[in-house]
Amino acid sequence: QVQLVESGGGLVQAGGSLRLSCAASGTISSIYTMGWYRQAPGKQRELVAFITGGGMTNYASSVKGRFTISRDNAKSTTYLQMNSLKPEDTAVYYCNAKHPISSIGNYWGQGTQVSVSS
Repeated sequence: QVQLVESGGGLVQAGGSLRLSCAASGTISSIYTMGWYRQAPGKQRELVAFITGGGMTNYASSVKGRFTISRDNAKSTTYLQMNSLKPEDTAVYYCNAKHPISSIGNYWGQGTQVSVSS
């Protein structure tokens, strides 16, 4: 059974940085796309960034230029480097692993809180 565990969240002042990590247990192949999502109170869960097994990335326009997603397949770990944080980045951040055929595999972590103060 695949488990995803996020870490690295916390409280930071505006302009600061955090690095989130998502560690996967169980079998996750490189064909899975890894993504980071976030959900602020009263808001819909939104895609922040994703990265394919081949290293192709995509970012939400709101974080482009500030956040960087990366993965280390050998370590089964995905990262989200967050720089120049803004109060509007405050949310619970979730890691996701999705097979190209989602019914085969679509896994979520428990989330980690990121709070940015002004």
